[in-house]
Amino acid sequence: MIRIAAVSAIALAASLNAASAQTEVQWWHAMGGELGMKLDEMVAAYNASQSDYKVVASFKGTYAETMTAAIAAFRANEQPAIVQVFEVGTGTMMAAKGAIYPVYELMADMGEAFDPAAFLPSVVGYYTDTAGNLLSMPFNSSTPILYYNKDVFEKAGLDRETPPATWADVEAFSAKIMESGAAPCGFTTGWISWIQTENFSAWHNQPIGTLENGFGGLETELTVNGPVQQKHWENLKKWQDSGVFQYGGPVGGNDAPPKFYAQECAMIMNSSAGRAGVIANATNFEVGYGMLPYYDDVEGAPQNSIIGGATLWVLQGKDEAQYKGVADFFSFLASAEVQAGWHQDTGYLPITQAAYDLSTEQGYYTANPGADVSIKQMTLNAPTENSKGLRFGSYVQIRDIIDEEFQALLSGGKDAKTALDALVSRGNVLIREFEAANK
Repeated sequence: MIRIAAVSAIALAASLNAASAQTEVQWWHAMGGELGMKLDEMVAAYNASQSDYKVVASFKGTYAETMTAAIAAFRANEQPAIVQVFEVGTGTMMAAKGAIYPVYELMADMGEAFDPAAFLPSVVGYYTDTAGNLLSMPFNSSTPILYYNKDVFEKAGLDRETPPATWADVEAFSAKIMESGAAPCGFTTGWISWIQTENFSAWHNQPIGTLENGFGGLETELTVNGPVQQKHWENLKKWQDSGVFQYGGPVGGNDAPPKFYAQECAMIMNSSAGRAGVIANATNFEVGYGMLPYYDDVEGAPQNSIIGGATLWVLQGKDEAQYKGVADFFSFLASAEVQAGWHQDTGYLPITQAAYDLSTEQGYYTANPGADVSIKQMTLNAPTENSKGLRFGSYVQIRDIIDEEFQALLSGGKDAKTALDALVSRGNVLIREFEAANK
């Protein structure tokens, strides 16, 4: 027993010495629940794969809360090396002069092999500067798709294998579903801002703002009050009043998924990253998948959808050993095996061509019909100036304005034109303030 104890003590000391020799890398993120558990598994796999670095992942709340916490921490010189920031925070992060260590510079400085061309163009283009340099590390990218209840479709006399292609189809299918008694509501949606305004505009090749939706500079202005967007908001109001559409609430529209799971609404438009959750919660019916609907009288539609999700930004103020760890970790995250696993486990896009090819070779899409809808939708056409994405300062707050004006529309306080005009006017005030503060 004494000998065993001595050996154990030596082993423990060796492990402690090894642990103390590791360089610790702090990563703040916004992934809770099942996604957070998957993220923790990924970090554990990386930490077990080598002995030089230890990544410590810390959940900091919502995307907005995580970004706010990181900014406050940087001002106090207590920042992590890595922070996960959602796509609409890109403009704010780019403007944080002296706070950001661009990924393309980091990987080159640390001697880490890195090829931005390995990423899907529709993903990587969102996070590059005007010279095409990648500023942050793509990690979890998603796009909204249509989910529908195949069983309800069949009960209503619809083809269970055919999702609606156009908004006219959505309206007609919804009417048939409600008239047949198969379900009391046609459709609901998450994210009025991301899905029914931003992605809606890109899908119809309509500008969200001037200067390439903000990619061309801080002097941009919102233009999301055009006739196509106005028509859509008018229809959403009409459909809400008739019961065809049920509003899912502000911000992410968190009240929408339960309406779909309870078979109250036959269709929902929500993030592709919710696929695993949809399957887990849709216990009494079979789920179908389709691309977002479009108005077939709008020239250029459908174009391509744009991404949501987040990237990993590297913050200044750390030593070279930590940055070497960050670069090594990023190479691990970008590997085909890791990205394919993350994509298959969560529903996020396979952000590299290699991850998509590996998933195909593994038979994932054959075994999981509909899992590639998001990829087909994102790559349907080469992105235009209207469908590359968006980059505006203070856009987190602008999304709140979108919700406020949409609720004013639904309540009858404003018509669609008045609401969208107010959205643009109020949003442009914030953009001008951001521009003035970051000249």
